[in-house]
Amino acid sequence: MPLIISGIKMPLDANKDSVFSKALKIASLKERNIRKIEIYKTSVDARNRDNIMLVYSVFVELYDSDIEKKICNRNKFASYCENFEFSPLLKKGNENKKVAVIGFGPAGMFSALVLAENGIKPIVIERGEPIEKRVSSVDAFMNGGVFSESSNIQFGEGGAGTFSDGKLTSRIKDKLCRYVLEQFVEFGAPKEILTKAKAHIGTDNLRRIVKAMRERILSLGGEIYFETKLEDFTLKNGRINEIKTSRFSMQVDDVILAVGHSARDTFELLVRKNIILEPKPFSVGVRIEHRQSDVDISLYGNQADNPLLPKGEYQLSKRNKYGRGVYTFCMCPGGYVVPAQSEEKTVVTNGMSEYSRNGDNANSAIVVSVTPKDFGSKPLDGVSFQRDIESRAYKLADEDYSAPATTVEGFLSGNPSIESDIKGTYPRGLKAVELRNLFPKIVTNMLEIGFDDFSKKMKCFGNGKALLTAPETRTSSPVRITRTDGFYSLNCENLFPCGEGAGYAGGIMSAAVDGIKVAVQIIEN
Repeated sequence: MPLIISGIKMPLDANKDSVFSKALKIASLKERNIRKIEIYKTSVDARNRDNIMLVYSVFVELYDSDIEKKICNRNKFASYCENFEFSPLLKKGNENKKVAVIGFGPAGMFSALVLAENGIKPIVIERGEPIEKRVSSVDAFMNGGVFSESSNIQFGEGGAGTFSDGKLTSRIKDKLCRYVLEQFVEFGAPKEILTKAKAHIGTDNLRRIVKAMRERILSLGGEIYFETKLEDFTLKNGRINEIKTSRFSMQVDDVILAVGHSARDTFELLVRKNIILEPKPFSVGVRIEHRQSDVDISLYGNQADNPLLPKGEYQLSKRNKYGRGVYTFCMCPGGYVVPAQSEEKTVVTNGMSEYSRNGDNANSAIVVSVTPKDFGSKPLDGVSFQRDIESRAYKLADEDYSAPATTVEGFLSGNPSIESDIKGTYPRGLKAVELRNLFPKIVTNMLEIGFDDFSKKMKCFGNGKALLTAPETRTSSPVRITRTDGFYSLNCENLFPCGEGAGYAGGIMSAAVDGIKVAVQIIEN
């Protein structure tokens, strides 16, 4: 079984041969023992800014399994890397199953892909547009055009992740993560995502990748219906037997529900049909923009301009004595703040970066955790809490889709201002707004605590001219569509909720993994 040799600290300019040489030294191995060796992961250790290092993990295959066992038993830097083969077993007679996949974001795309590649031809229903048309619709709105509730930064081919930084990091530790990365590379992602500890694809690459995935699914006999919305379904004996869309109705054997965290009308439909949902915690707050150069200096000091270092990115958090958290989320180096609403007459913000991350500004969400104790225990109370903030933001910012904003200094002083030497990137314009009129006190109090704490950890957070754009409300789904260990709904045995919208994932990677697991369950069931 292959080994992973980890904790290999090297200078920034180290070449591959020197990394391999140190790995062998750490593991007390000779070159003659090695069948195969390659870089497994890399990360940056910038804790000592006077001596910034790259940290490598190396994948090693040996000729002798006895030597592998000895190394793993005596060396704390060595561990086994499990071989992973992904090959679900399709039972005979299942090839003609009618499986509807509702939603074509990461969870829906990967579930449809796995079904198609293993003999079941999925029928994909996506309310938004294919990526080519979707990009045009989003660009038109960002340039002052009309907003579309069906095709925007939340809805359309690729889901919300297509207009993001394309981060491929995840808190989950699952062997399927490697499979997802390999699939992304096969469909056109840079190969370096296989070895970067903080891999990202960028919105520009994602647009090409989702199109390539679509074409693969179609080539295998899958069907994909864009600009088609799930409107209703009929239940009989605890099963869905028919779905009704805006274009047609169809009989189904199974339904994969991968609608994303913003499909509020679908959540409302599920409640009407008595499908079990429960409210879940999420977070709300603002987007902060610094100059990327200031972030780099805060992290790397006098090494900030070193081309061997990646664009600086951070992750900060703080809890108060009652356990409520304020933290940074979805940090976009060299990125842009974008309008991410899914309903008319609302304002929502999010962050986006291209693969190069070459924009002047860095942006990140700074958000505060909220729970059903804050907004109510009914299934859709979290949705109402989000919607109330988003509608108020629209009204406070003069009802023209500009965003409420202020500098950090303006927020802390209670005198909102957008005068700053940092140029905001939100394309529909900013309006100076007192954020205490937008958010409940539980949020603004924690934001104040966060700014105080973060300014002690990173110099750039001490810049009072950093811009805050609000609101960030779509950090995760406000509901969980409760399911069994077999991945199906508690009270509908052929409805398979998955991904972010169902409350079982957070980000591209975990949503994709969840979609795969649901597809495998259907294939093998």
